[in-house]
Amino acid sequence: MADLAKLVDELSSLTVLEAADLAKLLEEKWGVSAAAAVAVSAGPAAGGAAAAAVEEQTEFTVVLAAAGDKKIEVIKEVRAITGLGLKEAKDLVEAAPKPVKEAVGKDEAEKLKKQLEAVGAKVELK
Repeated sequence: MADLAKLVDELSSLTVLEAADLAKLLEEKWGVSAAAAVAVSAGPAAGGAAAAAVEEQTEFTVVLAAAGDKKIEVIKEVRAITGLGLKEAKDLVEAAPKPVKEAVGKDEAEKLKKQLEAVGAKVELK
């Protein structure tokens, strides 16, 4: 029992960077991911503290919310962005809201959003 108390004291004295390194080493050694455990334990905690710990989103999905008035122009732009054929692009535009591109970086997502909005589409980034 004294060994456990000593271990707790040593772990408590770690810096944040050292604790993060320890977590990575344990994940590799045990073949597990601490992300799920952290998310579960952070759930009941105060919302502000949990929100501060969340990292900035790095991957986005560009979603066509609505085609707007210039549907043909939007179809052309969707074809150019996705490489889809005419029928597939038309079906995607008519079935809005639909994802146009998934798992893209922030810069590319913003660029695609501007391209689609320039031809009259309503676009969301998720």
